Amino acid sequence: MELNEFEQSDKLARAQKKVKELKGFYIHLLVYVLVNLFLMTITIMGIMSGGASFSEALFNIGTFSTPFFWGIGLAFHAARVFGFNPFFSKDWEQRQISKYVEQDKRDAEKYR
Repeated sequence: MELNEFEQSDKLARAQKKVKELKGFYIHLLVYVLVNLFLMTITIMGIMSGGASFSEALFNIGTFSTPFFWGIGLAFHAARVFGFNPFFSKDWEQRQISKYVEQDKRDAEKYR
């Protein structure tokens, strides 16, 4: 009975951790959208006050630099939260573990 209670509390703790990570990502996304809208508006208004047209100000490289670089960080945050890892997936981890276990078995057999 204790094991079942332990399993339930472990599942609850993992679910709470996942919800906390998801909430953190959504807060990050909201801050990203709000701050970048504000910064883009200020940048566009500043460029337009110098005599440029709206389209010139909108398509200026400075208008999208902060959203672009912050967006890279946001993408990595999303990848971590949603479990997307093309390089070090669970399958990759299992293959590496199996490889090292087999290597240890072969090394142990050498010395028998």
